[in-house]
Amino acid sequence: MSESQFEGAFWFKATGSGDAGCVEVAITPALIGVRDTKDKGNGPILGFERSTWNSFLRDLNTDEFVPEWLSL
Repeated sequence: MSESQFEGAFWFKATGSGDAGCVEVAITPALIGVRDTKDKGNGPILGFERSTWNSFLRDLNTDEFVPEWLSL
């Protein structure tokens, strides 16, 4: 993922994360970027197409990622 694809993008994180380890997300017209907050903008960026990101969010909302042992 080229950092230039996210140049000038606004990165945000959950307000409840405080100073703890978290991820930041940036939304551009073409891609959604995810990076590790503790790297202070100097680490790698994972980029996702909007359709992939939307599928991920949809699956989160339908408990697709809940470990089986949590549902016992």
